[in-house]
Amino acid sequence: MVAFEPRLFEDIDPDERPSLAAALVPIAGMIVFLSVGIVAFDLDPQFPLLWGIAFTGLFARYHLGLSWDDLYDGITDSLLMGMKVIIIMFTVYALISSWIQAGTIPGLMYYGLEFLTPAVFLPVTAILAAIISFAVGSSWTTAGALGVAFIGIGSGLGIPEPMTAGAILSGAYAGDKQSPLSDTTNLAAAVTNTDLYDHINAMRAGTLVAFGLSVVLYAAIGLDAAGSIPAGRLDSIQTALQGSYVISPLVFLPIVVTFGLAVYGIPALPALGTGVFAGVFTSMLVQGTGFAAAWSAAQSGTGPETGMELVDGLLDTSGMIDGAWIVTIAIAALSLGGMLERTGILAVLAHHLGRLCRGVASLTGVTALSAVSMNILAAEQYVSIVVPGMTLRNLYEEQGLKAKNLSRAIEASGTTTSALIPWGSGGLFMAGTLGVSTLEYAPYYFFGFFSPLVLLIMGITGWQIVYKEGSGADETASPGSGVGTGVPGED
Repeated sequence: MVAFEPRLFEDIDPDERPSLAAALVPIAGMIVFLSVGIVAFDLDPQFPLLWGIAFTGLFARYHLGLSWDDLYDGITDSLLMGMKVIIIMFTVYALISSWIQAGTIPGLMYYGLEFLTPAVFLPVTAILAAIISFAVGSSWTTAGALGVAFIGIGSGLGIPEPMTAGAILSGAYAGDKQSPLSDTTNLAAAVTNTDLYDHINAMRAGTLVAFGLSVVLYAAIGLDAAGSIPAGRLDSIQTALQGSYVISPLVFLPIVVTFGLAVYGIPALPALGTGVFAGVFTSMLVQGTGFAAAWSAAQSGTGPETGMELVDGLLDTSGMIDGAWIVTIAIAALSLGGMLERTGILAVLAHHLGRLCRGVASLTGVTALSAVSMNILAAEQYVSIVVPGMTLRNLYEEQGLKAKNLSRAIEASGTTTSALIPWGSGGLFMAGTLGVSTLEYAPYYFFGFFSPLVLLIMGITGWQIVYKEGSGADETASPGSGVGTGVPGED
């Protein structure tokens, strides 16, 4: 991950610093363009984002006085920061196709249908995703490597794809937040000067509550789905899979290799890249695919003809080439975010949000709002961690709060909500990988809503709020203590 150094409010020359009114102009323009383009005319996001880039560029050049080179530099820095995301997107698309061709994903579907039932599928999916994500330290790796297989199993069991996608994401992000291997977890600790394990421990209670509530809801949904499978459907799916792929333990070699590397501590990109090679090797070894055909599947996709429309639809992919559509949105969104950062607009917005703080409750709420706003405006989860983390650090110091309160707040509200922004890197990746649009899976991504909600409850009640020694407050605020009510002087 490229180091990201945001422009902070106090670092910008007052003569060059945009006013709050000026900072809101490009934001209002972006809202109008996205609303008109996507909602009114049903356009894809690329051109509405391009309108926003053009409007922001002209406003920054002729009203704020920035040079074109300044704006280009902002775009370049943002794209450089997001380059790993872009490469991972291409790699995951190739990985999914290579694993389908190798029989890995069909094998997971086959055995998953053997052992899982509609009543337990959703909660089990969430729990398995959490365990895997904790072990490998990456929500993206978990969703990218296993998401399609879970979607296929759920479809075979009669579970709607958006529900399955929501369960996958809830587990993937919950496990990621507790993993010392996660890059966003390490980043949140680093930008707030918090010990990594202090940060993880501070996240634990809220994560467990939010994830526990999510699992309970998935269990309730699963009970409604029980008994909805048409007679013979599972047998038909398994027969179709067996008729087109060799199903044996060898097809799981790519999973063993990819997750083995991740558990060993290899970063997501090289682990996923190795997974592509493992998929191609397995397709040649087990499925008898030729060398050129195996690599062609990774590049251009798969088109199985199993004789069953449901299975064909689930396993039909476009390979690495299909990633280009998603990447064009990511590039446009990152470019717009880079311009907003370089103009100082993000710093001004974060500063004025910080001025709303009057106590622990309002400070926690403002931190959450800042993180979500950065996800919306900059389209990158790293920005949602770095900008609030660095901008609001002094306010936590003034309140006598330990830094882990801030690190917890930016992760619980920033990283976890990135998958809810359709044009953000998280939303684009998850929608593209799982084959379910952001707006479709959002209502079932319970952890994405519960995580910031539990955070806000912490701020209001004082639960898990920890003070520095000698700050004049209890070391740990407790519910009912009056701490964290947001009233001046009470905390």
